[in-house]
Amino acid sequence: MIKVAPSILSADFANLAQEIHSMTENGADYVHVDIMDGQFVPNISIGIPVVAAVAKVSAIPLDVHLMIDRPLRYTEAFCKAGANILTFHVESDTPENIRKALELTRELGVRPAISVKPGTPAQAVLPYLELCSMVLVMTVEPGFGGQKFMADMMPKLRTIANYIKDRNLDCELEVDGGVGAETFRTCVENGANVLVAGSAYFKSTDPKSFVDLLHKGI
Repeated sequence: MIKVAPSILSADFANLAQEIHSMTENGADYVHVDIMDGQFVPNISIGIPVVAAVAKVSAIPLDVHLMIDRPLRYTEAFCKAGANILTFHVESDTPENIRKALELTRELGVRPAISVKPGTPAQAVLPYLELCSMVLVMTVEPGFGGQKFMADMMPKLRTIANYIKDRNLDCELEVDGGVGAETFRTCVENGANVLVAGSAYFKSTDPKSFVDLLHKGI
């Protein structure tokens, strides 16, 4: 089954609670929450208090994507704020600390996930794959919304899909960046089963039909 995770980075923050409710009504599976710190990526977005607020009004799980430096420092806080999935970038800290963050997330009852930037090879996820409930492949450079989909990331996506299949792991494979009506099929064909959509969802004239289209996966 294909899952859809609208990214609130493109939402109307003045009406965020209503945006969250609409996601549920439109059939979304996850609320994708992008956290940026101005260090790991150039932009700054939101933090722990907003995650806690969203968790209070959301009827669907929070897929929290940490684009922050040394995320182990905040792992427990984001878990306790209401994250259901917590994603760490493999590039954001030492291998030892990334492993600790994933293990702590699992201990706190939250699903741990790992993400790779476009310039990072598929092999970078291998040391962590057994610890993860999800792998996120970025199909744009992290830190900015509305970027063009990078089709040259599909071989990496397929390689990671094969890693997961070969090891028979219960691990979802997510793509984030430029995913829309014109690009989602190639993601699904290459193994993705969770699609993050920001601009494409929130700018759609019929978000429910858009979610239904992505759910079909073809």
